[in-house]
Amino acid sequence: MKKLLSSLAALALVSGAAFAQSTIKIGGIWTLADITGKQGSAAAQLAVEEINAAGGINGKKLELIVADDEGKADKAAAAVEKLATVDKVEAFIGGMASGAEVGKIPAYAKYGKVVVATGAASSAIVEKALGPSPGSDYYFHLHPWDYNQGASYAEGWDAIQKKYPRIQIKKIFLAYEEGAFGKSSWDATKALFGADKRYTIDGAPFKSALLGGGDYTAVLEAAKAFKPDLFLWAGYDADALPMLEQAKALKFSPGIYLGAPPGWPIGFGSSKLARNVSLYGMWSPAMNDTNAASKKFYDAYVKKYREEPATYFALLSYDAVRILADGIKAAGSTEPAALIKALEATKYASPLGETITFKSSNIIKHQGITRQKILQWQNGIQEVIWPFEVATAEPVYPFPAWK
Repeated sequence: MKKLLSSLAALALVSGAAFAQSTIKIGGIWTLADITGKQGSAAAQLAVEEINAAGGINGKKLELIVADDEGKADKAAAAVEKLATVDKVEAFIGGMASGAEVGKIPAYAKYGKVVVATGAASSAIVEKALGPSPGSDYYFHLHPWDYNQGASYAEGWDAIQKKYPRIQIKKIFLAYEEGAFGKSSWDATKALFGADKRYTIDGAPFKSALLGGGDYTAVLEAAKAFKPDLFLWAGYDADALPMLEQAKALKFSPGIYLGAPPGWPIGFGSSKLARNVSLYGMWSPAMNDTNAASKKFYDAYVKKYREEPATYFALLSYDAVRILADGIKAAGSTEPAALIKALEATKYASPLGETITFKSSNIIKHQGITRQKILQWQNGIQEVIWPFEVATAEPVYPFPAWK
């Protein structure tokens, strides 16, 4: 604790001098080849421009400097180093893949600047690497951890089966990308759905198209042989359409076909292959009809970029900037100790449809969102089917057989 406080005190002099300047620089790190990074960085820039147009933060302009981690740990670590030493940013936002995020942690800890993280769900890899308070107190994690996600999915499918008795799940197959994200999804699925023997669980890995793969034949054949009631794949947006195309070629049509990428390809819903595909997420444009903050963000994003936000990472990144800006304004400084204290008081009404606050998770002190939603592509639109209190449609079942 003394070591952390002394480090923060030393940084206070540097941060205080930087804050006296007319511009507050924040570094944003994403995987820019993925839809989550492309739209996340764009949404963050939108938030910066809105804040500056409204007068900035305590009279100072906000500047976002973006770096690409390419989904790789070494590139991610190098991005932190550059932003901290060359660009001299005063705080960080961003992140998606756990395998890349874990590469940043030593550098984040080295510089001690506040981080508002938008991604990384692997508790075994990322949360464990961060460690408990106070060593990880600089890190504010918006995205749910894998155990948060799994608990909400289990709760959701139990509720759906109870409300809609025609939907029954006994066997679950998970196809998971072979990296940290996929492996943590596999571990969480086994723990949460297989522990009480209510479900029979099987699964197999695949190499994501994002990382040079794209042949899903083996994993789909294994899934088809298992005859699951619910087929779930955990990968990236580049896998979404080719996996469906290959599933159609193999005539594999489980009762529920569910994808869990961090983001979906732009225009995915317009594909005939998307019909009644289920998904996990935090937000859908369908929520614009019931949530004013959602509609405000959506309209501003579409006006600026001439495309629809296709991933909730856009909103998480937008929220990260807004939350960080509110914290800096309240602290009157980017000095870590003061900013950490200010962020701990966060009560932010998010376009995601909930008020974000920070509380302790299994290991770290500052966890934001802990629940996700179950959605389904219906007539080209992502409809929310659970939680029921924010549902925009009822589930369509079963997933149609291929013709």
